[in-house]
This record gives sequence, structure tokens and C-alpha cells, in this order.
Amino acid sequence: MTYRLRNIGIAIALALVAGLLTIFYVTNYKRSVVDAESDATVWVAARDVEEGTPGEDIAGGGFLKELEVAKKSVAPGAITSPEQLEGKIASTPIYAGEQLTTLRFTSTEKQGIRAQLTGNKRAVQLSGTQHQLLAGTLREGDYVDVLGSWNVPESDTRHFSRVVLREILVLKAPDRPDSTQKLTNGPNGSALAAMLALTDAQSQKLFWLTQNGEWTLELRPAEDAANSPESAETAWSLLLDGFSMTQIQALANAERTLTGKE
Repeated sequence: MTYRLRNIGIAIALALVAGLLTIFYVTNYKRSVVDAESDATVWVAARDVEEGTPGEDIAGGGFLKELEVAKKSVAPGAITSPEQLEGKIASTPIYAGEQLTTLRFTSTEKQGIRAQLTGNKRAVQLSGTQHQLLAGTLREGDYVDVLGSWNVPESDTRHFSRVVLREILVLKAPDRPDSTQKLTNGPNGSALAAMLALTDAQSQKLFWLTQNGEWTLELRPAEDAANSPESAETAWSLLLDGFSMTQIQALANAERTLTGKE
């Protein structure tokens, strides 16, 4: 009798456990169904996004709109905030109405120089001496001006100099020159190269200057850079800079006296 009672007790206990497990499963299933049917916020493309578009342009350029969808419809890796696009670019085309996911973007570091070229921007490799290119000082991400000097007209001996291009992004800095390069390439150092981001119009000016004049790069401040008023320098402007009208007149009189043109 005791043996039968024990078996009955075990059966009742197992039945209770099975019942509790069933209730727990059904409750969790109902909860998951309700949760899946509840809404979640996602970001979708308001218009087509081209491959290579920077994330910052997408976030602030009218490419996004917020949408409420059922949680079960949220795509894997869905973007939950436009801030997630900072430092990213679209790795594939995204069409209007599609959810934005992390799988459709890659970091700009992985794309290299190409990721920094949009619209009319071009990458131009500029060869020069270590002094022209500020080799050893210039770094990727710096901004430079291009200072040039040339003859006007080209067949004349009248030289003019001015800042030709301003605020040019350095995509790749020149290598740091070493002692071997200096020995084999003379006192001006080796022919090095830097890569700059220019518009197509700016590249025309730079190419003309490198072929027909003299040039050098100028490193701009990292913060709060400002520009002086546009100007050009000649031999006379350098000579007379800072002189009063009286001094200029005296200089002109002295020149006439020396040349016998009184």
C-alpha cells in the first residue's frame, strides 16, 4: 500500500510540474506575441540614397523620416538614431521607403580617400620638395593655402605673388624625408608628394601654377583660421610697403636723380 501511495504522489507531483510548465510557456508565448505586435520606431529613407553618401549628409539632408512599425517588422541592425550615421557612408544604394540598417553602412576609415570625395571634389597628387610640401610637419587632415609666384605677362620679367588657393584639405601627407633622401637628391631634399582635395576648378589653377610658376604650401591654423584681405605683391609693392607718401615721393625723386631723368 505504501508503495502505491508513493507512486501516486510522484505522479501527482509530475502532473503539477507539467501543468506549471505549460502555464509558464503559454504565458510567455502570449507575452511575446503581444510584444511583437507592439510598435517600434525606425528610420527609413525618405528618398533614394546613393552609394558613397556620407552619413552626416543623410542625417541632415532630408534623407530620413521616422516611422512606427510593429516590432516584428524591425529589420536586423535597424538604425535607432540618426547620430549612429556619424562617421559612416552608405556602402550600397538605399531606396526610398527602406529601413536604414547598420549593414548598409561602413566607416569612412575603411573607404579611405574615396570616402572624402563628393560632388565636384577631386583628389590631386602634388609633387614637390620637402620644403614646398612642409614634409615632416604636414599631416593628413590639415588644411593648407597655396602661395604662388609667376610672371605677368608670361614673357615678361615682372613677377607677381599671391595666395592662389585657400583652405585646401590634405588627404595624404608627404612622407617624412630621411637622411638618405637628402644625400641623393641635393640640398632641397627629395621629390615627395602630398594628396590634396580640390574642386575641379581649383585643380586647373594648381596645375597651371606648377607648370608655369613657383609655389609652396602654407599650413593653416587648426582652429579659428582667418584670412587677410586679398592682395598681390610685386617688387614695387614690397619696396613701398609701409612708406608714407612723402617717403615715396622722396624715393621717386632720388631715382630720377640717379637715372638722370629730372
